[in-house]
Amino acid sequence: MSAAPVPLRRDPTHGYIAGVCSGFAARLGIDPMLIRIGFVLTLAAGGVGIPLYIIGWALIPAEGPERPVVSRLLNRRDTWLVAAGMGCLTLAAVLVLRNWGLWFGDKIIWPAVIAAAGGALIWRQSQLAPEAKAQRSALPREAVNRAGAGAALVIGGALLFLSLNDSLATARDVVLPVAVVLVAVTIILAPWWIRLVRGLAAERAARIRSQERAEVAAHLHDSVLQTLALVQKRADDPREVAALARRQERELRAWLNNTRPAGTATLAGALEAAAAEVEGDHHVPIEVVTVGDGPLDERSAALVAAAREALVNASKFAGPEPISLYAEVEDGRVEVFIRDRGPGFDPETSPGDRRGVRDSIIGRMERHGGRATVHSNPGNGTEVELVLEP
Repeated sequence: MSAAPVPLRRDPTHGYIAGVCSGFAARLGIDPMLIRIGFVLTLAAGGVGIPLYIIGWALIPAEGPERPVVSRLLNRRDTWLVAAGMGCLTLAAVLVLRNWGLWFGDKIIWPAVIAAAGGALIWRQSQLAPEAKAQRSALPREAVNRAGAGAALVIGGALLFLSLNDSLATARDVVLPVAVVLVAVTIILAPWWIRLVRGLAAERAARIRSQERAEVAAHLHDSVLQTLALVQKRADDPREVAALARRQERELRAWLNNTRPAGTATLAGALEAAAAEVEGDHHVPIEVVTVGDGPLDERSAALVAAAREALVNASKFAGPEPISLYAEVEDGRVEVFIRDRGPGFDPETSPGDRRGVRDSIIGRMERHGGRATVHSNPGNGTEVELVLEP
């Protein structure tokens, strides 16, 4: 029994423009480069491949549940409103020009109208500035659709102007040699360009994976490993050990579900909650002073995590003396200082396997565009400075 044929779908993920050639290649079971070369060769036959590609982009749906571009545009209410408004304005302008005797002839007006319609689409797209994250993530494909339609109208208006004014043949004599040279250069440089693009994509993916591993390692160090150290320290108190295990379970569940505890929606609230948590775990008094406040976004949450790690280190090594945390937020700039009166240490001689200062404080701040500075000398206490620039 033969397998069901692969449905014809555009493949924008593996395509260079709209994924039409990749879709045809997947349907036929051949290399997409062969289809691309075929479309390029049609430039020498009057450029028939260009309208065919545009028709394929408009009528062939992309992979997934998305409908074809034409179907989506025709079913959108704002598309009809914009088209009706542009049509009414164009008709009014034409009637006014004819009535005033300012008609420049069909050879000029109608190509100009078509080009103006395409320019309006492009300008309308450039003025869109959605603020919601979901809108921002959906913007690129709609931007390509509208900008592509606008560019097609502008090019069509220009070609119509040349055709009506008997200049298309002359322009073709100039454009054809240039197109042939560009095609030859593209064929020569395409392998190196594709290799460069793939190398950059692989490097970016590796960098993202490395950052994600560093974030997971830092979080596990700050939560699980610290709790295990407390469990070992209080192994003679079963109730305290059970309480620590339950609290760590809640924290891990909240982290996996990407939820925040109540009362930590702002930077100041999150710093106070972290200080209270460390004080309850290590029984060392922590004085918190905050000046100003701000929302708790991804960068400031990383700062809170680094400050918490600095408080834990101070609670473990500075003795029973109080620890102070001072935070100041002004014009988007955040500064946090954690000071203790402990024995201090030399950051340069810290063992390489100790991840607290190097990864959970300094590395975490650097990954989020901030900086962390540790000021400490043996016998003079320690101060950790955390800074986030706007």
